[in-house]
Amino acid sequence: MIKGFEQPPEQLRPTPELLADLDAAGRSLESAEPREIIRWAHERFGDRLTMATAFGPEGCAILHWIAEVAPSMHVFNLDTGYQFKETLELRDRIERRYGIRVRLERPDSTVEDYERTHGGPLYRVDPTRCCGDRKIAVIRRVLEGFDAWMSGIRRDQSPDRADAQIVGWDAKFGVVKISPLANWTKKQVWDLIVRENVPYNPLHDQGYTSIGCFPCTRAVTFGEDERAGRWSGTAKTECGLHSKGQ
Repeated sequence: MIKGFEQPPEQLRPTPELLADLDAAGRSLESAEPREIIRWAHERFGDRLTMATAFGPEGCAILHWIAEVAPSMHVFNLDTGYQFKETLELRDRIERRYGIRVRLERPDSTVEDYERTHGGPLYRVDPTRCCGDRKIAVIRRVLEGFDAWMSGIRRDQSPDRADAQIVGWDAKFGVVKISPLANWTKKQVWDLIVRENVPYNPLHDQGYTSIGCFPCTRAVTFGEDERAGRWSGTAKTECGLHSKGQ
């Protein structure tokens, strides 16, 4: 068993002691397998740990391991109202395969009300505000009930994620963040999916390398970056969940 810090208190604060403990835990887990990292996180945080998934290949791989080492873990998806039907169908396939029911966490307003309020689809003129209202605000609400959350980001996905820690303090949301696949590659993820027959989004077979909301996602062409199909034609590269700052 990899040693980390003691069971966290009910309300975590980024004290120097906690940050030092997180740093030590992250360094000790740097060469650990994702399954081991997930097991460690579940043992340390118990029911104060949650996972957010958009059902990308990384998230599906983590769900595969969660079913083995922590099947009762709270898992949620940010359902903006703009998700591909294939994404929502994958949620059902995951449940049938693993018995894990991923909760859909939604904004306070429906897409229809939201677009009526803003005089049409806001993603066309201000995608950052749209992401903020329909994703960031929702995850803030969800994470109020937890001490730690788990994500499927990899360091090699984008510059914003290049320095992602295995374990660290997430100042944006005020919780510990665990990224079991931070030091994995795209090839490693897909090798696992093929080897273990992990369910995945069929849109990946149609050139969609990164899948978010359907209005802001396209298939990529040969030679393009893995995340080139997200918010194509704009300078935006992240929804805000994994970028720095407030």
